[in-house]
Amino acid sequence: MDSIGTIIIPVVSLLFGGIGFYIRGYFLESKLKNATNEAAKIIEASKSEAQVKYKEVLIEAKEESLKVIRDAERKGLELQKEGEEALRKVQRMEEEFSHKEKMLKRNEEELSEKSSRLDEHKESLKHLEEKYERLVHEEIEKLEKIANYTIEEAKGELKIQLLDDVRRDCSADVKKILAEAKENSEKEATKLISLAVQRVSADHIAESTISVVDLPSDDMKGRIIGREGRNIRALEQATGVDIIVDDTPGAVVLSSFDPIRRETARLALNRLIHDGRIHPGKIESIVEKAKKEVINMIREEGEKAAFEVGVDNLHPDLIKLLGRLKFRTSYSQNVLLHSKEVAILCGIMATELGHNAKIAKRAGLLHDIGKAVDHQTQGTHVQIGIDLAKKYNEDAVVINSIASHHEDCEAQYIISTLVAAADTLSASRPGARREMLENYTKRLRDLEEIGDSFKGVDKTYAIQAGREVRVMVEPEKLDDANSSFLAKDIAEKIKKEMTYPGEIKVVVIREQRFTEVAN
Repeated sequence: MDSIGTIIIPVVSLLFGGIGFYIRGYFLESKLKNATNEAAKIIEASKSEAQVKYKEVLIEAKEESLKVIRDAERKGLELQKEGEEALRKVQRMEEEFSHKEKMLKRNEEELSEKSSRLDEHKESLKHLEEKYERLVHEEIEKLEKIANYTIEEAKGELKIQLLDDVRRDCSADVKKILAEAKENSEKEATKLISLAVQRVSADHIAESTISVVDLPSDDMKGRIIGREGRNIRALEQATGVDIIVDDTPGAVVLSSFDPIRRETARLALNRLIHDGRIHPGKIESIVEKAKKEVINMIREEGEKAAFEVGVDNLHPDLIKLLGRLKFRTSYSQNVLLHSKEVAILCGIMATELGHNAKIAKRAGLLHDIGKAVDHQTQGTHVQIGIDLAKKYNEDAVVINSIASHHEDCEAQYIISTLVAAADTLSASRPGARREMLENYTKRLRDLEEIGDSFKGVDKTYAIQAGREVRVMVEPEKLDDANSSFLAKDIAEKIKKEMTYPGEIKVVVIREQRFTEVAN
């Protein structure tokens, strides 16, 4: 039983395995048929789609080729039109050229004809000239026979006569010039000397060369004079100042061209009056103390001025010289105040222009430093200032600013120009210098009226505070030569009719302008 089971089980298993294999083969064959059918359908569909695409591409290609053909035809027509237009232009140019060629030939023929006529006229003129020369020669021969003179002899005699006339006229003119020169020599010499004196001492007018000391009573005058004048002599000897004791009530006048001495004498005299004990011994000690006090005052004023305008690292000697400017005036304007004002103006302008404000202030403060010692040293205050600045190793900008602020030399730096401008601003502002506005405006008005009084003058302008007169003339009435004489005549009239310090420059301007309007 067990053996049968053992046989049956494998047989059954083999049977079922064969059935399963057959069934699997059947299914695989069905799938293969289905896949084959599906592939055939896909291939058929692809062929159909490819045929459709081919037709579409073919249609698009035909349309594109038609478009290209139409564009080519259109461009061909345009080129044909342009060619026709160019051909017409060439034909027109040929016609114009032909016309111009005909005109040129005609002009050449006319020119040739005129040239021939001109040659005929030249030949005719030549004959006339020969005939004229022959007639002139014949007339000269006739005149020589009549006058018994040759041309050379007549020229010689005429030359001698003209020379005699010229000598007589020149002799008269020379005598007249010598007489005028002799008459005016004294006047011109006096003027020249006065100008020289003015250059040295114009800043020391009477108001700035004296100091007045008030007295508690007129009895003090006797004590100041002392017995037999010994006190006043001792005071004058110690200070170097003239002490004027006159009938002026309650006052004594101190006179000196040196402002430092005058200030020293003023301090000493005030202390003597306050102390009450006035004798030669006391005078000497008080004067010594006053000198030391003035020296300290000078140094303090210099330091104060430098601090106020923001200038540092100044040499101590320059600071002392700055302090001395406190006692110096120019046309009644205090020079130290003027220098500070110039320094401040220079600093402001340099800042606005983007330049070094410190150097500008320094140059402005020191521009008149030479005035501190200009009456103790030879030379102008400009040259003295240059020497001082070089001595104390100041910057080249500062030195050039001092040298050029009165246009004695060319300004090499922008700051030098600013110093000159600030100096003019400070000196010319209203109230800076003691000159009444009415007198100032009247002088300018008189200058303009003198210029306008001459014929041919269009307008006259007084500028540079009356130091220059610019005269605009009418060019159709005056030529260049007469304009030169006009300047001289105006200058002469100003000399005769006006009184003024220094000099006045007269500039005559003759200008022609041509104007046309295009409508």
